[in-house]
Amino acid sequence: MSMVLTKKNTAARYMDRLATSFLWVLGFAVVFLIMWLLFTILKKGLPTITPSFLTNIPDEIEAGGGIGPMLLNSFYVLLISLVASIPVGIGAGIYLAEYAPDNKFTAFLRICVEGLASVPSIVFGLLGIALFIEYFQIGYTILGAGITLAFLNLPVLTRVTEESIRSVSQDLRVASYAMGSTKFQCIRTVVLPVALNGIITGICLVAGRAFGESAVIILTGGLSTSGEMWDFNLMSPGETLAVHLWYVQAESIVPDAREIADKAAAVLVFVVLMINLVFRIPIWFNNRKLKV
Repeated sequence: MSMVLTKKNTAARYMDRLATSFLWVLGFAVVFLIMWLLFTILKKGLPTITPSFLTNIPDEIEAGGGIGPMLLNSFYVLLISLVASIPVGIGAGIYLAEYAPDNKFTAFLRICVEGLASVPSIVFGLLGIALFIEYFQIGYTILGAGITLAFLNLPVLTRVTEESIRSVSQDLRVASYAMGSTKFQCIRTVVLPVALNGIITGICLVAGRAFGESAVIILTGGLSTSGEMWDFNLMSPGETLAVHLWYVQAESIVPDAREIADKAAAVLVFVVLMINLVFRIPIWFNNRKLKV
């Protein structure tokens, strides 16, 4: 019997080492692939970027145009989408996690939210066309693009918020109630601070996705800008950097289209990385607060 157990233990240790080695190799391969992609994109465009490229208006015929209005529109549309989606998405997640009754309707509602989170973005773009262009007849606008992106963000924010709140230990809630807290006080002072890291991560994910989104913007914001650098009119056309990158690669006739595309791709990737870095700052402060 002892010999059989020894053989089983030896086989188990061998399989454990084999599985551990495989996972290490797989992890390094994924990290290497990501780093290679980032290095390739940034190396082509980042060294040649100049301040004038970031602030100039694009040129449809001559070489040397910039991406100023598109870069501004990208941040503008992103801001509108986050302002419109964060309160509603987080509020809906809190309701589903803390207030919604456990019945068939709530279960069906969760299935609907999960389904919407996986719907292709072009479907939301078609919704934006039907709502803002056909029904309200306001045309291709920054406002329409931002609100449509908010629709795209809502399901993801709702599910991430709900799961983050559900992951908070029930013992913390019981301790809060034992000290005389109301349900709202418990959620505000105990549950949300503990779940904040997951919620911020969800916001970071939708912000990065919204900044690099193109299908929704093409269908609701259009393929042009107002032609001015600092145009904050919500009714102006809303071409963003991601859309401009596609347009330059596919249809532009300027002689330096490839160079513009390389630099625009580098700016797009760099800004998305900065968005992730900025959203890590409140997570870091929250972790320090929770440790104290």
